[in-house]
Amino acid sequence: MVDRRNAPDAPPLSRGSPRREGSAERSASTAPCIRCALGKVISLARLHEYQGKRLLREAGLNVPRGAAASSADEARRIARELASPVVIKIQAWTTGRKAMGGVAFASTPDEAAQAAQRLLSMKVGAFPVEQVLVEEQLPIEHEVFVSLSIDDAARRPVLLLGVSGGTGIEERAEQVARISVGIDGTLDRAAIVSRLAASRISSTLHTPLADAVAKVAALARRIEARSVEVNPLVTTRDGRIVAADCRMTIDDYAVFRHADLGIDIARELDHPPTALERIAYAIEQADHRGTFYFAQLPIEAGKPVIGFHGAGGGGSMMSMDAITAAGFAIANFTDTSGNPSVAKVYRAARIILAQPGIVGYFGSGSGVASQEQFHSAYGLAKAFLEMSLAIPAVIRLGGNSEDRAVEILEDACRGLPAPVRGFRKDDTPAACAAHFHKLVQQCSARPATMQRRVPDFVGRPDSYSFAITGGRVWIDHAACDAAATQLVVQHSAGLLREQGGKPVLAVSEEEIAGKDSELIACEIECRRAGRPVLFVDLPIAGLDKTQ
Repeated sequence: MVDRRNAPDAPPLSRGSPRREGSAERSASTAPCIRCALGKVISLARLHEYQGKRLLREAGLNVPRGAAASSADEARRIARELASPVVIKIQAWTTGRKAMGGVAFASTPDEAAQAAQRLLSMKVGAFPVEQVLVEEQLPIEHEVFVSLSIDDAARRPVLLLGVSGGTGIEERAEQVARISVGIDGTLDRAAIVSRLAASRISSTLHTPLADAVAKVAALARRIEARSVEVNPLVTTRDGRIVAADCRMTIDDYAVFRHADLGIDIARELDHPPTALERIAYAIEQADHRGTFYFAQLPIEAGKPVIGFHGAGGGGSMMSMDAITAAGFAIANFTDTSGNPSVAKVYRAARIILAQPGIVGYFGSGSGVASQEQFHSAYGLAKAFLEMSLAIPAVIRLGGNSEDRAVEILEDACRGLPAPVRGFRKDDTPAACAAHFHKLVQQCSARPATMQRRVPDFVGRPDSYSFAITGGRVWIDHAACDAAATQLVVQHSAGLLREQGGKPVLAVSEEEIAGKDSELIACEIECRRAGRPVLFVDLPIAGLDKTQ
């Protein structure tokens, strides 16, 4: 574990603390994902218990014999191979697994299979349990709590050590000692041994336990973890020291250096990544112009579900509160801020709309965003038009150029099956939510899904086209009279010119490659003028078929 605050690319640090059932992470809720997106805490990549135990074993610590299973038959096979009573635990990024019925004990392989079948049918929030860990039961003598994390105030790693570990450690927080750790990972072994000496653990085990703690610290440093927690680290009646449970989170800034960890999404999610979250993460990694964060949320049953699109900070949180108070459940949290490209806003809107069953689209950010709001308006308008939006949308575009943004959005979206309304910073989130509620009530016909539509000149041999990053631009030369050509050239930001009465490239293909924002703006302005002769085709891998 390293203190990254002094590193050139150092992100903010998070404070570790003891948690129920051995977790120094925050409890499972929607809030961690949202706060990460808003910059309140660092974004973390979590490892499952079985993944963490593999690392502990490689670091030289004893871990229970066992393996992860995805089916009852696998659980039966593992239990048979272990030839001993087993414990079966859901693999989910949550705390309090035992309290929620996520831990079972079995004496035979058939009992293990039955328990696994039940546990694999569970959901944590709205997300299904996909794996369980089947491992030997241990003859536990003593339990020790060990946690390595980063102390914000001290700007260095800290070791939390308790000689009474296991479930309910939070209720015994006063019994947990804080032991400083050097920036280079060195431990105060004397303080560790002194703490162990005050326990009922046999003195013959104090040095081996201190060695085990040192191995945990060395592992945390090697994998650049934000926290590594072993709770409990146990001594057994037959004299072994075993890491019986563990929690690990990796600094997302460091994930690219640790491909061996198998982390595909460096986000602090409280569930395995969904298909849409994977698509969104790929978009964010491919386009660093501004921020795009997307996380699907547990949905409260019995309420109409809406897609949410925020833009920065506390205003998004206030807006979520307002839309919840208006009687809606929120399918997702999305943030596009930090001056995102038009294409990034467009792709974010497309992913939000890909969620089945939503009855409306509610967008609202801080109201004082420094980014130019007309960029967001162009991106949203393109997504709504392509999808022939059939659910009401209310978008609060508070900030720079808000009047222009609202005009672009509402004018471009006239004639869609459902209303699209723009609001400004002086319109409160509560007022926007109330108006949104009325629009949803008035909209009776809601499709199960909406299909993307592209103009018929896309892919046609007589159409003019050129590649840009992530897609292709198509111009309907057959429909370009003098007026349409002038319109395209006028709104192309100097990227297109007239040649032979038709719009063509005015710059090189290398120069045009990254100009998706300007070209989308041109597309929307042509549509507003009633001459939809230019189309920016940006298919999204996982959602669309490519041309």
